[in-house]
Amino acid sequence: MNAVIASQGGSAPATSRWQRTGPVVTLLLLSPVIGEVMSGATRLSYIFALVPEIMVWGCGTLIIREVVRRWGGSWVSMLLLGFGLSIAEEFIIQQTSIAPLPWLGTTPAYGRVWGVNWPYFVFMLGYEAVWIVLVPVQVTELLFPERRFESWLRPRGLVISGGIFLAGSFIAWFLWTQQARPMVFHVPVYHPPAATVLAGALAITLLIAGAYLARSACQRPLPAKAPPAWFVATTAFLTGLPWYLLMVVVFGPVRQIPILAPMLAATAWGMGVFQVIKRWSLASAWQDMHRWALCLGALLVCMAGGFLGAGTWPLMDIIAKAVLNLAAVVAMGWLALSITRRARV
Repeated sequence: MNAVIASQGGSAPATSRWQRTGPVVTLLLLSPVIGEVMSGATRLSYIFALVPEIMVWGCGTLIIREVVRRWGGSWVSMLLLGFGLSIAEEFIIQQTSIAPLPWLGTTPAYGRVWGVNWPYFVFMLGYEAVWIVLVPVQVTELLFPERRFESWLRPRGLVISGGIFLAGSFIAWFLWTQQARPMVFHVPVYHPPAATVLAGALAITLLIAGAYLARSACQRPLPAKAPPAWFVATTAFLTGLPWYLLMVVVFGPVRQIPILAPMLAATAWGMGVFQVIKRWSLASAWQDMHRWALCLGALLVCMAGGFLGAGTWPLMDIIAKAVLNLAAVVAMGWLALSITRRARV
């Protein structure tokens, strides 16, 4: 499921304004659009939420990519920093994984231990790192292959992106924790224990250090054979969709399973998928069509999985999501044609 990049290499410098700004603008939009809109987490009914999501997810992902490129790092570093961005969202910004889940009303949350909604948190940890960070970065780099290995921001741009990220984080925190929870879901404002927030901050720090140490991982090609692109897309879809079982455990009617069972199963599943993608990505024959296929499979996962909770949506939101999903598939088809043409040149 993870977005995978090739080994480091040179590329021609950007000359036009669009070549310079296009990748930045595209990634700022694709990060929340893929992770939030395509999945239906952000629907037409409250599409205004896309603005702070661009500020948080878009800028956060852009900063992660910029840092990894400046380090000369691989997608493994990007994945670890994606985990850090997810923890920032879940523990500090919107605190969704540590506050009582408002969608359950007075029903006790399954797997809430030590002030953390563990199944929900593990789902978001994987989802946000892959669908908010890795997949949008890979799709953007497939759209702008000539700038795949370059930095996209100057120091000033990096500082501005950081400022927008912080401003967006405050807006997202205020709108969700101080407005939506008490006024929309009618649950009290949650004040997280300082120790829990500090634990999240410590985890983010350790992930940043780990990402730096792992910057040379998965960059040395192996003489392994890459599978066909259709097999990559199918495998990405079939191995990604079971991740949504964590949400079934949280919100479904059957919640008597011991908490360790879904946690251990999800961890083992995620590590297994990681190892498969890692081996594929190191194959010397791993090309842009394989990366495209990986992204397509992942996109289909979030599109299909997003319909699991659509039973209570307004019809307008269901139609809008279906139309947008179809448009995204068509756009991915166009991208595949572009990649094929480039390969023939």
